[in-house]
Amino acid sequence: MATGKGAAASSQEDQFRPFSIPPGPFDPAAWLAWSRQAQANGAAAAQGFPGFDGLASGPVFSGLKVAPGQLAEIQQRYLHDFGLLWRAMSEGQGEPGIPLKDRRFAGDAWHRNVPYRFAAAFYLLNARAMNELADAVEADAKTRQRIRFAVSQWVDAMSPANFLATNPEAQQKLIESGGESLRAGVRNMLEDMGRGKISQTDETAFEVGRNVAVSEGAVVYENEYFQLLQYKPLTDKVHARPLLLVPPCINKYYILDLQPEGSLVRHAVEQGHTVFLVSWRNPDASMAERTWDDYIEHGAIRAIEVTREISAQDRINVLGFCVGGTIIATALAVLAARGVRPAASLTLLTTLLDFSDTGILDVFVDEAHVKLREATIGGGAGAPCGLLRGVELANTFSFLRPNDLVWNYVVDNYLKGNTPVPFDLLFWNGDATNLPGPWYCWYLRHTYLQDELKVPGKLSVCNAPVDLGAIDVPTYIYGSREDHIVPWTAAFASTALLKNQLRFVLGASGHIAGVINPPAKKKRSYWTNDKLPATSQQWLGGAQEHPGSWWPDWMAWLGKHAGTRKAAPPGYGNQHYPAIEPAPGRYVKAKA
Repeated sequence: MATGKGAAASSQEDQFRPFSIPPGPFDPAAWLAWSRQAQANGAAAAQGFPGFDGLASGPVFSGLKVAPGQLAEIQQRYLHDFGLLWRAMSEGQGEPGIPLKDRRFAGDAWHRNVPYRFAAAFYLLNARAMNELADAVEADAKTRQRIRFAVSQWVDAMSPANFLATNPEAQQKLIESGGESLRAGVRNMLEDMGRGKISQTDETAFEVGRNVAVSEGAVVYENEYFQLLQYKPLTDKVHARPLLLVPPCINKYYILDLQPEGSLVRHAVEQGHTVFLVSWRNPDASMAERTWDDYIEHGAIRAIEVTREISAQDRINVLGFCVGGTIIATALAVLAARGVRPAASLTLLTTLLDFSDTGILDVFVDEAHVKLREATIGGGAGAPCGLLRGVELANTFSFLRPNDLVWNYVVDNYLKGNTPVPFDLLFWNGDATNLPGPWYCWYLRHTYLQDELKVPGKLSVCNAPVDLGAIDVPTYIYGSREDHIVPWTAAFASTALLKNQLRFVLGASGHIAGVINPPAKKKRSYWTNDKLPATSQQWLGGAQEHPGSWWPDWMAWLGKHAGTRKAAPPGYGNQHYPAIEPAPGRYVKAKA
């Protein structure tokens, strides 16, 4: 029987199933039909237009109750603004009276053409009302979150900017180019069909090992699960204790080593740390049966063992990023249960250990969804194991920010016929990785759905009880303030599960941009609080903001746990672990 969040499903939640995006590889026909259906849903929701009652009682909110007081306020505000728009349009006024404060309608073509300007204004009015209604629904928190997410998806898909017939900028370019923009847009769409995804950048501008993932180093160990990279020192003397980086296995590692000026790997090496890094293999059919236990035992734990052996250090510093943090924390708990304590310190970047609040991702996870995955790719009930394809993960994460990562490119690439500009971060974002089905299903059920990792002894991994409190090493915990994947308050929740000296630091921006914030760029800011109160809001209330990157704060902390300085090693590996090939290695270059 399901426990945790999975057992809290209400009757309202049963009525409102998780939002579904077009599955599998990119298929323009399916996406077009889906967006048209979204428009139809929105039109049906607004039946009775120009009245408000149809908007609140249409199919989108069928069977859901809105608090009467809030409904009246939303209705009054809607009718007032609708009246202003209707009057301005009927009187032939040039301005709709409500400014188009949305970057989708910022272009001159939207403002020069009165019909399009009013269409955009009416769209924004209805979008606002639908989102307000979603916020006002009387339901449990998870159901309300799902409603908000689904309504936002429908609203974003309904934008007049997404369709050639209602986008004056695309029409203007079509005329000015003599039809060339349409021809180029169709070509872009057909090429994306071949790739199985929407292009977000010019992928021909980048190559792993040529202009991304270029820090000098070598592969010093490999097995079925990962290659271990060791990077060349850039200082004459280095700290005795090395630093092992464990990135998420749901993405390629080189987000930590994109370009030299923004490379966390290079920065750590420049500060005198000997850096080892796990480069996860991109699973193929031969790995379809691999489990969470396999990744802990033969992945994280093996990486720790090899790093210790090469460095001749009993204890090393370890860092986990996102799911890599969940993996490395689980591995350290397993080792603690075995009586082995290999870490001198632990750093967790945007990591979930307490899955009580998983943010927007929670809308995708419920008992029915997990059971379906277990029956199709997880090997449940005797079914064959399979892979979760990277394109599915990529599509899911893109729809967490659809205007930025989906519709923006539909409009620019297909309607306007533009070629995406080169951007290394988006190149990395599109370099998808597969996941073994059993691994993925275990992770979904025991963390996101049932939230069992935080309960001491609740889970057994590699035949050992998992107690995160047994890790008991100085720990640096980082969260990003605008993170939509790991809410910073959820990252802070790890402080209640771990022991020893804990330091929590909050950075500005999101899941990636907050982490990859090199000091030289002098961007953003971060917050610190030497005290560690019980709640995240108490911590924030007493925190001090600092301009720039959080990296120097982390480096100062890490240096205290890195040991004395010694001469930099003359080469890679050792007698038992000789260099296999230059970094970045073969595994990171494998495509999903």
